Amino acid sequence: MNMTEKEKRDAGMLYNPNVAEILDEIQHGREVCHEYNALHPSEMAERERIIRTLFGKTGSRFMIEQPFYCDYGYNIEIGENFYANVGCKILDGAKVTFGNNVFVAPDCGFFTSGHAEEPELRAQGIEYALPIKVGNGVWIGAKSSILPGVTIGDNAIIGAGSVVTKDVPADEIWAGNPARFIRKVRR
Repeated sequence: MNMTEKEKRDAGMLYNPNVAEILDEIQHGREVCHEYNALHPSEMAERERIIRTLFGKTGSRFMIEQPFYCDYGYNIEIGENFYANVGCKILDGAKVTFGNNVFVAPDCGFFTSGHAEEPELRAQGIEYALPIKVGNGVWIGAKSSILPGVTIGDNAIIGAGSVVTKDVPADEIWAGNPARFIRKVRR
């Protein structure tokens, strides 16, 4: 059975993102983000409507400051009381899931996609996408990057400017580039 490039993407396999079906979905995501970012900040009901239409799942209470950027939107799920400050970027080739009470500081990025290691494939634009999962009660500091396949456990804190390349256990503070364990969260 031949898989489509979208099916390969969804299975976490190498795929070619430069096919019409994928490019059309990315273009749609960009257009919706443009519409969202062009709204006056006081147009709260319309901002909420657009995000609910764009995302795969939302809680009843959330706030996403403008500007906001994503690829598809439908691969993003947010829990209750989600807050993303200005400049949030979610490249959602794979599912990106946020639990309840998650706070994302300015200029953070969640990047599910990576490129092929082989130079010939990379030159062709071949990539892969792996899901990102952020648990409940997580705080992510400004200018942090969360990379493909990472899971961040409940109540974890990611220090500002961190590059998270591997899973972060619950109740731990991680920071740095690459991010590493700093200490347990105080209780």
